[in-house]
Amino acid sequence: MSNAAAADHDFPRPPETFTDHDGRTVTIEAYDGDIDPLVEMYTDFGPDSRSQGVPPRTEADVRDWLPNLVEDGLNVVVWHEDRAVGHAVLVPYQDTSELAIFVHPDYQHAGIGSHLIRVLLGYGQENGLDRVWLSVSNTNHVARALYESVGFETIAKERVEMEMERAL
Repeated sequence: MSNAAAADHDFPRPPETFTDHDGRTVTIEAYDGDIDPLVEMYTDFGPDSRSQGVPPRTEADVRDWLPNLVEDGLNVVVWHEDRAVGHAVLVPYQDTSELAIFVHPDYQHAGIGSHLIRVLLGYGQENGLDRVWLSVSNTNHVARALYESVGFETIAKERVEMEMERAL
């Protein structure tokens, strides 16, 4: 996607409610609340659900990690009933914003990540962001396909990870 085409693309804004592929009704909302619902979600992630050291493994480390994301970034959270099941954030980084996205293992492969990233990018557009950057493991083909589907392009590729970005 060219930068001009990317800049013209509008994404949905929060809140957004939809039914995932497993028939669950979920809602994506802008979030700047208490970290406890996110701590509960992240401490339930297994070793296979972590990449590049995030989310952290212990509850104490999650509690140390989350405040900066929630306070400094633009956050959206996916709710199923009263449970946080997904979280994505755009954190200011130099002249861009770094994107991070997480979906609880029990809710993966149900289309939630696709909706979540689109709503997050819309929230970034709504808040005047110009560029978004991310780092992803070269072996994480599902995440790479998701990022490419919303217009991210590879800007650097190392042995273990690659960097991608897109204009908003």
